[in-house]
Amino acid sequence: MAMAATVLIALVALLHVYFLVLEMFLWDKPAGMRAFGLKQEMATATKVLAANQGLYNGFLAAGLFWGLWLGAAGFEIKVFFLLCVVIAGVFGAATANKKILFVQALPAALALVLLVLTK
Repeated sequence: MAMAATVLIALVALLHVYFLVLEMFLWDKPAGMRAFGLKQEMATATKVLAANQGLYNGFLAAGLFWGLWLGAAGFEIKVFFLLCVVIAGVFGAATANKKILFVQALPAALALVLLVLTK
């Protein structure tokens, strides 16, 4: 179960690296606009906001990678950053798009449950 938790945490971290790329570099490009259902005018107008949001997603990924790098000693760090991801996902689902609950919050919640069960 510890290996499953580690793999899922790594996947959540990689997912947030993907979000960083979409939001910081592809927001106003076809791939970013398709991913977020944006028209060019809206993408252009919100590009700076999206880049800021992408940076935060990068910090979430960095925290999860840090916790993984520390191994067992990074338990609390992994818990903290997974909780941050879950809370961000729940908030995003409530305020922006319900799909965020399944794309962001659910994988992090599953990783958190597996992590805690391995302790």
